[in-house]
Amino acid sequence: MSQDSTTVPEAARKLSGRRRREIVAVLLFSGGPIFESSIPLSVFGIDRQDAGVPRYRLLVCAGEDVPLRTTGGLELTAPYGLEALSRAGTVVVPAWRSITQPPPAPALDALRRAHEEGARIIGLCTGAFVLAAAGLLDGRPATTHWMYAPTLAKRYPSVHVDPRELFVDDGDVLTSAGTAAGIDLCLHVVRTDHGPEAAGALARRLVVPPRRTGGQERYLDRSLPEEIGADPLAEVVAWALEHLHEQFDVEALAARAYMSRRTFDRRFRSLTGSAPLQWLITQRVLQAQRLLETSDYSVDEVAGRCGFRSPVALRGHFRRQLGSSPAAYRAAYRARRPQGGAADRTDRPDRADRVERAEVVEQRSGEPGVPPRRSGPPAPAGAHPHHVPHPVPPPAAPAPPSGQAAYGGEAGKPVSDAYAPRVPDQGGGRPVERPALPGQRERPVG
Repeated sequence: MSQDSTTVPEAARKLSGRRRREIVAVLLFSGGPIFESSIPLSVFGIDRQDAGVPRYRLLVCAGEDVPLRTTGGLELTAPYGLEALSRAGTVVVPAWRSITQPPPAPALDALRRAHEEGARIIGLCTGAFVLAAAGLLDGRPATTHWMYAPTLAKRYPSVHVDPRELFVDDGDVLTSAGTAAGIDLCLHVVRTDHGPEAAGALARRLVVPPRRTGGQERYLDRSLPEEIGADPLAEVVAWALEHLHEQFDVEALAARAYMSRRTFDRRFRSLTGSAPLQWLITQRVLQAQRLLETSDYSVDEVAGRCGFRSPVALRGHFRRQLGSSPAAYRAAYRARRPQGGAADRTDRPDRADRVERAEVVEQRSGEPGVPPRRSGPPAPAGAHPHHVPHPVPPPAAPAPPSGQAAYGGEAGKPVSDAYAPRVPDQGGGRPVERPALPGQRERPVG
């Protein structure tokens, strides 16, 4: 079940009579990161009834009989042990110290017993490994930090790992991605229990968005899975990452590995947690994302340098993974980072760039403050998307001072140059800049 769903499956177990829905147990282990551990403590452990947030009762429980040392060598003392889980209607595992170590057996038994008695079980970030070790994720969709998703999928093949989601709600078992996504999931739990107004009030107190859109795609890195180094496919994967600018397919990768396509698909999925074709497309999109951020290549050029067979293929995959076109992503990125590097470029007269800008304007056409697209005959070749016919073609405007190319309109506020159409003055001389209209500033992607 995706992160936007709040429906509880009919198969969810009825809560045992000795458990209370308003009691939340947080299970801590030694070596866990302090930030993830503090998220459920802050969300469920502070009385904010004055702000309209219903109160939960928090039980902080030690998951093992050892000193609970956390990030920076801090030592914590939990007021409860595993026996306190028997009263909780919700059990949260905020993190696990190492994805290579098995969790202690008594803690796994306590989690299984809580789930059998109807408790809702939540794993934040690497806490998903504890839930998987207890068998609570078998046959279920789940997520974790994108960096650990391949390892989770390889170690527990019966778990349907989706590294794209910020969190997954499967009714009585919920998992989230790393760090901030733990806040998203805890807010989702409050929203499910007490409605959007309570979740919104809590989000305002925490100074965070009440609901983030999108997933983990924008944060993905091309880092190899942690355990890939000793696998024979490591060389093939490393070669693919070094040659993304070339056009090759999965058949070529299978040939380099001296395997059939079917065997290669099976081995690759067990190693990385995803199908080889999807992995290859994701790596090409990530490479395109970097080039859009750091270079002046047109979208057509970026497509070629990332191994896509056409700009159309790049645009389709880019939009599916990042929720934006390449041109809109570049414009939003430069609006957020107006100085230095590629953001200081001057206008380029090449046709590919004009098409790129036209794509951005077309996406926003009809929004408040954006001039509508003109009807009638097409503008002459080389014209700006907002071309106004004139007998004397206007000369190009001089480049702005260095470091200010992405600024316009109100002082000190970034405005994309794609929304500053130039029109000739009445004398047919130097072009004049129209004042920036309300709503013309780029909105950040995501």
